[in-house]
Amino acid sequence: MSDAVRMIEELRAILPERAIVSDPEAIAPWLTDWRGRWTGKAAALLQPSSTEEVQAIVRACAAHRVPIVPQGGNSSMVGGATPDDSGQAVILSLRRMTRIRELDVGPRQIVVEAGMVLETLHDKLAEQDLRLPIDLGARGSATIGGLVSTNAGGTQVLRHGTMGERVVGLEAVMADGSLLDTLNPLKKDNRGPRLDRLMIGGEGLFGIVTAVRLALTDLPKASATAWVGVRDPAEALELLRFCDARTDAIEGFEMMPQDVVAAAEAEFGLRAPLDEPQAIHVLIEAKSSDGALRGAIEAILADALEEGLATDAVVARSQAQADAMWAIRHSLSDAEKRFYGMANSHDISVPVDALPAFLDDARAMIEGDFPGVSVSGYGHLGDGNIHLHVRAMDRASDGWRAGEGAAIEKRVHDLVTDHGGSISAEHGIGVMKRGELERLDPIRTEMLRRIKRALDPDGILNPGKLV
Repeated sequence: MSDAVRMIEELRAILPERAIVSDPEAIAPWLTDWRGRWTGKAAALLQPSSTEEVQAIVRACAAHRVPIVPQGGNSSMVGGATPDDSGQAVILSLRRMTRIRELDVGPRQIVVEAGMVLETLHDKLAEQDLRLPIDLGARGSATIGGLVSTNAGGTQVLRHGTMGERVVGLEAVMADGSLLDTLNPLKKDNRGPRLDRLMIGGEGLFGIVTAVRLALTDLPKASATAWVGVRDPAEALELLRFCDARTDAIEGFEMMPQDVVAAAEAEFGLRAPLDEPQAIHVLIEAKSSDGALRGAIEAILADALEEGLATDAVVARSQAQADAMWAIRHSLSDAEKRFYGMANSHDISVPVDALPAFLDDARAMIEGDFPGVSVSGYGHLGDGNIHLHVRAMDRASDGWRAGEGAAIEKRVHDLVTDHGGSISAEHGIGVMKRGELERLDPIRTEMLRRIKRALDPDGILNPGKLV
């Protein structure tokens, strides 16, 4: 009998029956990552419904040295929530931990458990005229704990920052089953460095987030969504600066080249709202308490057109039109994969002002040195985060990604580093980028390893990820 099997039998005596899933068919959907690139095995799927049950599970795993893979919505883009193929690990699902423990309307804060799905939280907060200003395509499956553990970004970082910047405090179960609790809303706490910051972007390596206190904002009274055509990324950046100088209401500024928009139109029957194809499409979203916001955005874009900073523009006249614009943006990843086939996807960031030059350099270098591939990038121009895709085109094969694709990936990451950027803007490191992180940033990697050894000496928390 393996250590994992013995541990599971011990847990049956202290946990509810529904907390332990050992049926292979029930476990199977949670063994493969969102991209379908990594598939592992697990001895069991454990589904606690309270922090105390998480602590009991972690203590049992620590006693038997059974690896734990924490999992929220299983929407990781880098294999960060997938077990290895040994079959010795257990998946610890937080999806049953969905309570709102506290909602403070006055200071606009909420304490919510880690398994709450982002979209569900959005709906509950809207009932109180509040919101968590974090949004992304996986809102219907991504959980709060997962968003904290990856320090997720999304489309509103330009104004409101990443998930980590919304975290006031948190609760996390450590590798020995002890509890780190910083949920009290202290304005000042100078007892040394903020230990809970290790959990933000920590990918479950240093502790398992079970609850979070989040800073909220008022639900906007007005919104305006616009679709604009520009000639190139440099002009898109000029347009961003032009808009920012005239209003502080801009929350989203998404840049999309014609080739990926065309893929969304071809694959899903969506239609870009401008009459003619554009070299670069820009999706702008503004929110405020001002009921005249749409008129203000229309005036700003009219001035931009007059000054030659755009080729065409339209402002949504209804929420349905705004939703249709966002449907195109959120479909791009799937549309591009279906339309163009295999690609290397790079979730990277560079300083905002360096982004146009980076895109030009990346396209020239990769397409010049690897004839037959195609480079394209879309994403969050306002925070420097671009999803740069290198398409295999007619070279696509099972071995392409491991061969030429791997060489291309290193070249892209070297170029990102040369531009002062990061090889992971919002998806984390997981399995996919672990080797590249060590190659490009050995000092950071070694520091993370030292912290990992100190907090988890047996290495049971999400092994094989990040470092």
